[in-house]
Amino acid sequence: PNPETLTGSCLLSCTTFNIFAPINKILDQQNQGLRESEFRAFWVARNQRILDWLLYESSAIICLQEFWVGNEEFVNMYLERLGDAGYSAFKLARTNNRGDGLLTAVRRDCFRVLNYRELHFNDFGDRVAQLLHVQLAAPFSQNQKGNVQQEMLIMNTHLLFPHDSSLSIVRLHQVYKILQFVKSYQNENKLNPMPIILCGDWNGSKRGHVYKFLRSQGFVSTYDTAHQYTDADAHKWVSHRNHRGNICGVDFIWLCNPNKSRKPLKTSWCEAVFGILRRQLRKASMAENDAFAFLKGDSHGDFITSSAFFEALHQVNLIGQPSGLGFQETRDLWIQADVDANGVLDYEEFKNRIWISTVSEEKENLNGSREESIRGTEDALGFNVKNAVLYPREAEKGIWPEDYTLSDHARLSVVLSPERMWCSQS
Repeated sequence: PNPETLTGSCLLSCTTFNIFAPINKILDQQNQGLRESEFRAFWVARNQRILDWLLYESSAIICLQEFWVGNEEFVNMYLERLGDAGYSAFKLARTNNRGDGLLTAVRRDCFRVLNYRELHFNDFGDRVAQLLHVQLAAPFSQNQKGNVQQEMLIMNTHLLFPHDSSLSIVRLHQVYKILQFVKSYQNENKLNPMPIILCGDWNGSKRGHVYKFLRSQGFVSTYDTAHQYTDADAHKWVSHRNHRGNICGVDFIWLCNPNKSRKPLKTSWCEAVFGILRRQLRKASMAENDAFAFLKGDSHGDFITSSAFFEALHQVNLIGQPSGLGFQETRDLWIQADVDANGVLDYEEFKNRIWISTVSEEKENLNGSREESIRGTEDALGFNVKNAVLYPREAEKGIWPEDYTLSDHARLSVVLSPERMWCSQS
């Protein structure tokens, strides 16, 4: 992309890019063990070209995934070139010595880093996330009056690949942990409302539960917002050709402005899990009555007991395995469903809380919030999405070019315009 599309007066740019770690890049499909990491000249040349592009664009925020933290020369190459170009960079390895991880870099002339935190999911995917709390280095408006908050939160992550449908709950759980982590950080530090940017390889499309969950929490896909795409336009762009040869859109830069009202996090989480349960039951060709009977199990009477409910969740692999839900999360689901708190679910509770999708019945606007923005007394920093581009540009048309060799992912860059926003004090 032309740099003029990514920079400008009072604009901030952000880039996310899965750079395909050399230890993961297979050079010969007939010999799966032959990796780029064994050929120094190959990975050095490719990653120097990646750095050339990143520094040419010079985004204020750079979030990289599959960063080869296990190779000192590779790490130093990035840290030195980014450092010389005026960036502060933070790297984080995946747990259990998986070899790759994350790197987040911010331009020192754009931001002052107030804090840096790391999140280890500690699940069998060994995934991690980074959180940066930053302050704008200069007021975003020369005519700014009043004490407008100049801070924001940036997160970078790489979710588990959905090798099969049983991992949907793991990926949803990873996002839940991210949002809990952000919320806890805000509460611990008594932060005022501020924008949140989530960057990364989400390993899931606009059709998935993760996408819907983030939307329910007030986040918008900046690329879709810039191009005025709706949820029905999932086929219009791609950002990845995976190891199975499928092309899909999985790389996102999510934005949540501080003026967006949203449901309590636990409520949205429970609704998202019920969505996975609903899909599992419908995949088994169960109609509404069949699903109620399945959840009821051997219970006497026309209701679902908690023990029968937990057993049903076990049968559909939502609990009871290393990747399943824990005890407290399972209890949260039950409490969410048992509206009158009488210890059992009658048919109406099952129908309204579990079987009927609350999201599908509510209209969502392009900005991702199902409720009106709240006008309150707090004056805060927010962002408008001005532009977003994918490289290679063919990806914007749903095409993956055969001659593209930088990575198996496209690079996504977005341009944001700071603005003052009214928001509620929570």
